[in-house]
Amino acid sequence: MQLVCSECGISYDTSLPRWRCDCGAWLRLVFTPRYDRSSIVTGPLSLWRYRDALPLTEGAALLSLGEGMTPLQRFQGPWGEALFKCDYLMPTGSYKDRGSSLMLSQLHHWGLKEIIEDSSGNAGASVAAYSQLASIAAQIYIPDYTSAGKAAQIALYGAQLQRIPGSREATTQAAEEKAALGIFYASHNWSPWFIQGVKTLALEIWEQLGWTVPSAIVTPLGQGSIVLGLYAGFSELLAAGEITRLPRIFAAQASACAPLAEAFATGAEEPACIVKGDTMAEGIASAVPLKGREVLRAIRLSQGTIISVSEEEIWQGVLTMARQGAYIEPTSGTAVAALLKLRDQGVIAANEEVVVELTGFGLKATDKIVEYSTKYK
Repeated sequence: MQLVCSECGISYDTSLPRWRCDCGAWLRLVFTPRYDRSSIVTGPLSLWRYRDALPLTEGAALLSLGEGMTPLQRFQGPWGEALFKCDYLMPTGSYKDRGSSLMLSQLHHWGLKEIIEDSSGNAGASVAAYSQLASIAAQIYIPDYTSAGKAAQIALYGAQLQRIPGSREATTQAAEEKAALGIFYASHNWSPWFIQGVKTLALEIWEQLGWTVPSAIVTPLGQGSIVLGLYAGFSELLAAGEITRLPRIFAAQASACAPLAEAFATGAEEPACIVKGDTMAEGIASAVPLKGREVLRAIRLSQGTIISVSEEEIWQGVLTMARQGAYIEPTSGTAVAALLKLRDQGVIAANEEVVVELTGFGLKATDKIVEYSTKYK
């Protein structure tokens, strides 16, 4: 197993803590996954049933809160019929537990005692929880507009919470500056282990559908960890001969912050430079996605697309799912809104099997939901 630079191609072994290349670029993990259905079905009821397909230094302890194997629930709605992957039912209330479990297992193995992370909220809460399992002190930086529920979670887990005035990008800058003083930067956006944990979303869908894949998957898109995780997981299954095709990956951005949707529409290979607006989908309000070029490439190779949805469409997505009994945060509402548009436009046919990723629990964003329920009632 090696870390390989995404820009200069230099490789590093994984024996020592490292979060980026010396040239400043992000790193990817190169390793050989193994897929054995017989060992999967007898494994634990968590994402660790795919242990043979996950990169982790030999001898590392597996840190788990029981994450993974979330329901794949069929709902009928204005979109017709679709399957919804209920990752909002994860231990800390978001899909981020997939990446945190694997990433913190590696950081624990390295013997780290303190880390810093920046987040819009969900990743910070998840990293804070798993840091407690790892006995690692965590400093979590969040924008000062982050939902109260997410901030409360972070603090209750025992992390040192820092609210940063201004944008999400300002929060990242503050965290990187603090990390430069000598604290390991355990950024979920930079960590190659985090993406590998998220790829278990693809593996669970494959298993839950009887070792097959859907025609299409719709997911929210900010920095792109879900898109890259899905693409990694399905690509590995294809290479292993476990599936015969990739599902099309469709990604949704809020119109107020859609650098990747704009880039995709113009055929660009890099995220568009945008003027960022306010959006209720705080979890994907990333104006400068670190791995944007890689995300655009993955979407195109899957034959999918990226679309943007308005604030009112996002709210209707949240409301429609609530009437189905699923209380999701507004970020998840972007995927629901995108599904409806893609079906209406005939991009995803009515008879196609489609899975929609529900990323976070509504209880984490109740203050924002109350605010928008008044605005859009």
